[in-house]
Amino acid sequence: MNASNLSLKGLDLRAEIDRLRRTRNAVILAHYYQEPALQDIADFVGDSLDLSRKAEATDAEVIAFCGVRFMAETAKILSPEKIVVLPDMDAGCSLEDSCPPDQFKAFREKHPDHIALTYINCSAEVKALSDIIVTSSSAEIILSQIPLEQKIIFGPDKHLGGYLARKTGRDMLLWPGVCIVHEAFSEIELLKLKAQYPGAPVLAHPECPPHIIDHADHVGSTSSILDYALRSPDELLIVATEPRIIHQMELKAPHKKFIGAPGADGNCNCNMCPYMALNTMEKLYVALRDLQPRVELPDDVRIGAKKSLDRMLDMAGRTVGQGDVGRPVFAGD
Repeated sequence: MNASNLSLKGLDLRAEIDRLRRTRNAVILAHYYQEPALQDIADFVGDSLDLSRKAEATDAEVIAFCGVRFMAETAKILSPEKIVVLPDMDAGCSLEDSCPPDQFKAFREKHPDHIALTYINCSAEVKALSDIIVTSSSAEIILSQIPLEQKIIFGPDKHLGGYLARKTGRDMLLWPGVCIVHEAFSEIELLKLKAQYPGAPVLAHPECPPHIIDHADHVGSTSSILDYALRSPDELLIVATEPRIIHQMELKAPHKKFIGAPGADGNCNCNMCPYMALNTMEKLYVALRDLQPRVELPDDVRIGAKKSLDRMLDMAGRTVGQGDVGRPVFAGD
C-alpha cells in the first residue's frame, strides 16, 4: 500500500518508527543522499556497500534500506536470511536503468575475450552477469591487480570508467550509462562559483563528467568526499555530488560552509536525485509496519551476484566498505 494513500495525520512518525524498529528487530539504513529526516533517524548513514555490510553484521531480522533499489538488493544478497524492505520500490537509479540485463548479456557475448568489471550501481541480474563488482573507492585497487593484457568491459557508468582509464592508463570498453545527477552539473556555473569564492576547494564524485572532474581538488566516493571535507583546513568548500550529503557535513563541521555545485541554470534542483527523494518518513513507517515492499531475489541471481561481490572484497580487502562512517542512533537520541 502506498503511504500517500494513507491517513497518517497526527501520527508521531519518529516515535512510531522507533517503536517498530524495536518490535520488528529492525535496522534502518540511510544513504547520504536521503532527506535529512531519514538520515537523522537511521541506525547507520553511509555509502551503499558500507551500509549493507554493517546490516549484515547485526542480529537484526529486518533491514529497512532508505536508498535506491540496487542498494536494497545488495543488502539482500549479503543477508539472504533477513527481510529487506525499501520504502518505495520505484526508487531506482539511472545507471541501473541504462544497463538492462538482457542487453548487457548480449554485449558480453559479443566480447568473449573481455572480463566485466561492473560498478555496484547496477541490478542484481547485471551483478550476476559480471566477473567483479567495484565501488568508486575500490575500482583502482582492483584494476591494479588485473593483467595489462586482459581486456575489460567497464559499466554501467562511462564517466567513472573514463576517469579510471585516464588515471590508470587502462584501455577499457565502456558501457554508455550516466548518473543523471552528476551529469547535471554545469561547468560554466561551477566556474562562476569558483570565481565568487577563490581558493575554495572543489570536491567531486567520479561519476561527474570530465569537464567537472578537471576543476576538482579532490575526487572520490561520497564517504571520501565527506572525510576530505571534515579534515580540510578550508572553511568553505564546494561539493559536486548529490547535495543532501551536505547535511552530514554540517552536522560534523558546523563551523564550515558547504556549497553545492550548481546545475545548468545556477539554482535548479536538477542536481538532486529524484529517485532518492521518493523515500519519505511516512513510507518508512509503512514499510516497517507492513514489512512491504519487500526485496526478493531468485537464488540463482543472488548466488551469482554474491560471487562477483565476493571477488571485489577478496581483491580490495575485506575492510572495503567498512569505514567509520556509520552513526548509531537509538530511540530517544
